[in-house]
Amino acid sequence: MQKKIIIAALVAFLSPVIANASCDSVVEEITQKIINNGVPEDSFTVVVVSNEEAASQQGTIVGNCSNETQQIIYTKK
Repeated sequence: MQKKIIIAALVAFLSPVIANASCDSVVEEITQKIINNGVPEDSFTVVVVSNEEAASQQGTIVGNCSNETQQIIYTKK
């Protein structure tokens, strides 16, 4: 029983840390998923921009990071 409480406490403590994953790790994860779907690495870009800049960017918003203050944009070359 005490083990379950400790595990639950650790999960509760680490959840915000995981939710605020660094932009680099999120970009890497998204890039890897795109490559795994058969898209050649040199045929696209994935960039991080601020929320304000996202509206003026060409491409598709595929994620966000930094506590949802930045958007991740996918663009075909």
